[in-house]
Amino acid sequence: MSTPPTPQDHPEPLWRPAPARAAASRLVDFQRWAAEHHGAPAAPLAPVTTDAEAATRYADLHRWSTEDLTRFWTAVTEYFDVRFHTPPTAVLAEPATMPGATWFPGATLNYAEHALRAAEDPANADRPAVLHLDERSTEPAVTTWSELRRQVGSLAAALRANGVRPGDRVSAYLPNIPQAAVALLATAAVGATWTSCAPDFGARSVLDRLQQIEPTVLFAVDGYHYGGKDHDRTEVVAELRRELPTLATVIHVPLLGTPAPEGALSYDALVSSDTAPVFEPVPFDHPLWVLYSSGTTGLPKAIVQSQGGILVEHLKQAALHLDLGPEDRFLWYTSTGWMMWNFLLAGLLTGTTIVTYDGSPGHPDTGALWSVAARTRATVLGTSAAYVIASRKADLHPGRDLDLSAVRCLGTTGSPLPPDGFQWIYDEVGSDLWLASVSGGTDVCSCFVGGVPTLPVHLGEIQAPCLGAAVESWDADGHPHTDTVGELVVTKPLPSMPTGFWNDPDGHRYHDSYFDTYPGTWRHGDWITATSRGTVVIHGRSDSTLNRQGVRMGSADIYEVVERLPEIAESLVIGLEEPDGGYWMPLFVVLAPGAELDDALTARIRTSLRTELSPRHVPDEVITVAGLPHTLTGKRLEVPVKRLLGGTPLTQAVNPGSVDDLDHLRFFERLAATRKQP
Repeated sequence: MSTPPTPQDHPEPLWRPAPARAAASRLVDFQRWAAEHHGAPAAPLAPVTTDAEAATRYADLHRWSTEDLTRFWTAVTEYFDVRFHTPPTAVLAEPATMPGATWFPGATLNYAEHALRAAEDPANADRPAVLHLDERSTEPAVTTWSELRRQVGSLAAALRANGVRPGDRVSAYLPNIPQAAVALLATAAVGATWTSCAPDFGARSVLDRLQQIEPTVLFAVDGYHYGGKDHDRTEVVAELRRELPTLATVIHVPLLGTPAPEGALSYDALVSSDTAPVFEPVPFDHPLWVLYSSGTTGLPKAIVQSQGGILVEHLKQAALHLDLGPEDRFLWYTSTGWMMWNFLLAGLLTGTTIVTYDGSPGHPDTGALWSVAARTRATVLGTSAAYVIASRKADLHPGRDLDLSAVRCLGTTGSPLPPDGFQWIYDEVGSDLWLASVSGGTDVCSCFVGGVPTLPVHLGEIQAPCLGAAVESWDADGHPHTDTVGELVVTKPLPSMPTGFWNDPDGHRYHDSYFDTYPGTWRHGDWITATSRGTVVIHGRSDSTLNRQGVRMGSADIYEVVERLPEIAESLVIGLEEPDGGYWMPLFVVLAPGAELDDALTARIRTSLRTELSPRHVPDEVITVAGLPHTLTGKRLEVPVKRLLGGTPLTQAVNPGSVDDLDHLRFFERLAATRKQP
């Protein structure tokens, strides 16, 4: 396989941590402690002063974390004082194979107990646990640690009183509001299994998910506010109640002020008592929550993750890779239908104040999210690559126009952040800012590669593989390589890997999703380059790979070049193998307001791709479209578009309930029909 263009080697990184700042990180403290107690590579006593030494130190620690899983994960549980009600008999039961690895057999614990530990300290009683804003807020609403603990205790007792028991499924149709966090923690305290959908999901999309797991409880809003408008959801909730016969309890959250429908309980009443939470000890692999794949080609996969696996993975990721602690305020723009909402709650595990925001990041203008970060004094801000690029195209200057001095770390995920996005952040947000671009997945509710507080940031590159994640880039024959694009694989198990899929008793669907290509090794479906300096470049999904004349190319490289042009708002490229042996590679573009796809713009697109990538990256046609279809979590639908253009009927090419706008998909259906005509 050829190597697509990757970011140039720069003599200087975009940013490097000050030696004292790196030395004060929780990662360095953990390494020193683990070196003393568990044989980790020794951490330096004096601050590291060169990039090469920092890279070597982290590479040594990472190698230890993946080669000695028992010592590493023991160190994580002891360093963070994980409370086992019953101690484990081992760290990883033999054989430690994938799929089927069993972590901490015999152990019992409770995730919610750890999320509320900060509330046990009287000094934290009045400190904010949650700050909340919506589009109409002038000041954040504060939920203190003592109040959060009280509400969780009250709601957990109410769930038990209504018959909820360990293993029951508790579902939610809620936006990113404090009530959702309380409901999840109360569910976990009881030992029940949580699942949630965002209220912008239509009834069919929600039912495709919830009908699989047969919940007994539904938390539901009457509506939500987004983009300056109220969106009523009472009819959707009524349909959910009709179509979910297992529901025994419906809990009404009146976000728009609508009275509770007949037979529903009042959320406010259920959290009104002064009740200390009772935490049910459950096995380490007991289901904590069910997340869902995008479901573009069938029913969404119902992904089950465990209380213990998520607890130890999120402690590691939040504390060591984002350096979160009690003095931080953690804001990540997300919805309850995306795994990043679940990860946002990981801030509670580290005693961090989390910031929930219910609204559009672009209302009343594109800079809305930057304003939320400024108003809440967020120290760690997370967003998407798409929002960064939209901010650049809107010619925003958030670092100049807002007080973002509290933000020390900016995280991005959702799709690869192009080099232009890296540069814009350092030019327009802050020059002394740690950019933690990350990549992982719903499948593990965490990151495979991401931020490291002791390492420099290089243009267009993710800093490193995460601790415990044995990430490699493999060729088609299953051989690892560096500085060459390949499949992202994980060769050792992670605690937060699914315990399985719901209603997949023999594990067949789970196996085929990740382990069919390379038996015993997790294949994630991303093209990556693992560089010789230890960084990682993500090139996009490998299941939508472009293949011209035997040369495989990532779509993300094309998007990075095309969307740099101010006339292009968004783009999508596919490669279609044709019956006569030909290969058609069209590029579809959404134009910025006022732009026109004339011969001059088409020529600029072609020239940019030819000179910045290669002649193979130049599309056969450039076609303008009114809009592009996305999953409900905002990802481009490359594979369904390819199927449609290949002649697959729309209902077979995609699950309609998983798409944000079916009209945008119907364009490609019509185009396919036109291309078939003589």
